[in-house]
Amino acid sequence: MSSELREILINSAYIVASIMFVLGLKMLGRQATARKGNLISGIGMLIAILVTLLDRHVIDYTWIGVGLVAGTVIGLICARFIKMTSMPEMVALLNGFGGLASLIVGAAEYFRIRGGTVFPDHPTFTLTVIYLTILIGGITFTGSVYAFCKLAEWLSGRSILFRGQHLVNGLLVVLTLLSGVAYVVSGNPEVQLIAVGIFTVLALVLGWTLVMPIGGGDMPVVISMLNSLSGVAACAAGFVIGNNVLVVAGCLVGTSGVILTNIMCKAMNRSLANVLFSGFGTAPAPSSGAATEGVVQGELKPISAEDTFAVLEAARQVVIIPGYGMAVSQAQHVVRELGEMLENNGAEVRFAIHPVAGRMPGHMNVLLAEANVPYEQLVEMDSINPLMPTMDVAIVIGANDVVNPAAARDKSSPIYGMPIINAHEARTVICLKRGKGTGFSGLENHLFMMPNTRMLYGDAKGSLQGVVSEFKSLASG
Repeated sequence: MSSELREILINSAYIVASIMFVLGLKMLGRQATARKGNLISGIGMLIAILVTLLDRHVIDYTWIGVGLVAGTVIGLICARFIKMTSMPEMVALLNGFGGLASLIVGAAEYFRIRGGTVFPDHPTFTLTVIYLTILIGGITFTGSVYAFCKLAEWLSGRSILFRGQHLVNGLLVVLTLLSGVAYVVSGNPEVQLIAVGIFTVLALVLGWTLVMPIGGGDMPVVISMLNSLSGVAACAAGFVIGNNVLVVAGCLVGTSGVILTNIMCKAMNRSLANVLFSGFGTAPAPSSGAATEGVVQGELKPISAEDTFAVLEAARQVVIIPGYGMAVSQAQHVVRELGEMLENNGAEVRFAIHPVAGRMPGHMNVLLAEANVPYEQLVEMDSINPLMPTMDVAIVIGANDVVNPAAARDKSSPIYGMPIINAHEARTVICLKRGKGTGFSGLENHLFMMPNTRMLYGDAKGSLQGVVSEFKSLASG
């Protein structure tokens, strides 16, 4: 086969794979087609990998085979044993490894050029994309590792600030840019080697220090942003090695991540700069009495599973608002069962989903889909809020900031102005919570102290099973 024909076939296969990526990504937008979209995208990636392995540039398959086997085994283990409650940190870790892979590709290409085994046609462009690949890959890797540690609760979910932090980060950015310029324009191999070492280390440090001041409540934004960065790093790596499908795939991941990040920020009524640099989640400073306007004075009023059943048994309009508490207790299947019990009892049931509920984008949608909750019952925040005053009961399962009335009433609150699900407007609100502490972001929820709110304490799964048992007793009786 001539080299021209080989090149045409390879690029044609890459075009097919790219089309499958786009189609799969579009189908991921709806629950009904998400599984098929995931399969189509996977087949597209398989085609891309197989065609790349047939490329004439591959000299030895030994380590490629080792990597394929090791990656397959690790992937199967993760798919089999990683619980849905651990999916946010798993996504963060996968983003990080994507960034690390791009960093390694950029570094390998640098050493190939330095060793004289490859001579780029456009040296300045090639050196620039190598720099960007290592820089973005390094930031993505350590930033994702830090996000993983926060989500896994190996580190505190609160933001960590120190005096002069923004100045330090600014100096790191300037040094990174200067070392990058020195690498690209110097032409001296020894200067380039030192510059590569400097901006690689700085990129790894920057990833850590940039995520450090971001609080746990902003983790969905961080996850989508790091996902976007991993795509940009992969795109740069595609330019480095001249692989068209890697450029396309990286662009798709990067742009979709940017769009999702923008959606997350709008859902919190905050800019990306505010998320990254405001230090949301630190302990609030003492404020004057005037600043606490809108704070609800009251006490937490507990309710038992039996009394919760009595309230729900009489309800005809029920909305369930899931949060991370549903994920951590793996209560999604019991939630679906409760919804079915309520429907059999004559109630209309809806599931209200806030865009930033949980600890990663779409976290609640994934859990409810796993439990086979009908997609038609899922309602977005803007659609449920006008109906909330007509709801007999709102059941809040572990959600905190996304239903906190302080966002609308307390100007001193860090979340003031954030759009929320107006659970407090329902006739009765039942909040499921493990204890009396604050949520992951560290903020007190004013909803808990409102006169129409009752607290059902305990593990969400166990509490809901108690309510479901009451319904079953009613049905059998």
